[in-house]
Amino acid sequence: MQIFESRWISTSNEQCSSKPRQACLLRMEKSCIWHAHPRIALSLLTPKPPASSFSISLDIARETPPPHLYMKRFILALSFFLVLISTTHSNLTALKSLFQNSSLLLTTLLSSATITAKITSPNTQTPPRMLKNTIANMTKPLLHAKITPHRSSARGHGDHGWLNTYHSFSFADWYNPRFASFGALRVLNEDRVAANSGFPTHPHSNFEIFSYLLSGELTHRDSMLKKGAEGGQSDRFFRMHRGDVQFTTGGTGIAHSEFNEHAKDPVHFLQIWAIPWARGLTPRYHTRHFADEDKRKAFVPILSPLKAGAEATAAEEKVAEPAIEGTIPIHADFVMAAGIIAPEAVFEWTIGAGVTQASKRKVYVHVPMTKGGRSRVRIDGREDAILEEGDGAFIDAVRTGDKFSVESIGEVEAEVIVLDTA
Repeated sequence: MQIFESRWISTSNEQCSSKPRQACLLRMEKSCIWHAHPRIALSLLTPKPPASSFSISLDIARETPPPHLYMKRFILALSFFLVLISTTHSNLTALKSLFQNSSLLLTTLLSSATITAKITSPNTQTPPRMLKNTIANMTKPLLHAKITPHRSSARGHGDHGWLNTYHSFSFADWYNPRFASFGALRVLNEDRVAANSGFPTHPHSNFEIFSYLLSGELTHRDSMLKKGAEGGQSDRFFRMHRGDVQFTTGGTGIAHSEFNEHAKDPVHFLQIWAIPWARGLTPRYHTRHFADEDKRKAFVPILSPLKAGAEATAAEEKVAEPAIEGTIPIHADFVMAAGIIAPEAVFEWTIGAGVTQASKRKVYVHVPMTKGGRSRVRIDGREDAILEEGDGAFIDAVRTGDKFSVESIGEVEAEVIVLDTA
């Protein structure tokens, strides 16, 4: 660093000994620092001045500017970019999100870097590594993603006494052409079944069908098993409780019942159907438990594609190895995950989970009605993508590897289901 001029400045009543320029920038009591160049750096000098005064030097440099000038330039460049975008961007929703996320960026930068003069030696360089790291580590919003809430009030609803059900997609005698399917996702029903009630034996074929237990007890029984002679828990007979998932490959045809055999408590669960990548598959059941304590740490994968893919041999089908260890295999380019997010906490989902085939993806997010309406989430930091209990959201125009955040902003923790499909 080339030093052009240095002057002792005292906070006593002494005046500056010389005045290289007539513009005074800083006044300490009756003393002043005279400006000789727009780029300045403060440094301690030795030997020390008398104890009666606190002395500093004004070093004028032509090289590395101080960190706060980097900040000013960054803010100026970002402001210009926002003005340019605002004059050309026709999508008001995306524009609003852009300004909100830009404000978040500026707030983070300003709070992480205090703009003060740094006391340093003349030869010490101070590149703004802290600012670079802050930007790199921030979750980048998916500005290219289209996020459309699907409100609970827009779902189909039927209360049959023994069954209180909500349909996110067209089902039974409720049909809405806007909600026919979403990728491979065909059915998402949120059901409550009264005690000693349920779905008697019924057939399925050519669908992947799975039940996600939220509360209560639900008994799955294959049609070939007689009540009281099941022989204990198995894939063909399973008494499910919270955290359990029961999965059925309908394939060429299968029949089972789902019944709440509890004496007094209702059961609350999600029933989800997906379209498989092939018809005529061999019917199969799977059951597995997924602990709440794991879901409170991050999104936990529940289903992942059969590792052997659509061309799996009979032996590979029998082994039924999933693409993600510890999950249930599904015959579709499809991943399901679940998380329980504490208030003010944020979870992140990586689209495709690193195991799917198609690069162009769709994601459906659902918030079950588990907390009496006290849980809420915000997707990707967008104010127009805040979901209440019972709401869902379509996330479209995304690709494998994209990431989005889900922030819990309600009074209590929020359970969130992610359905990632081609």
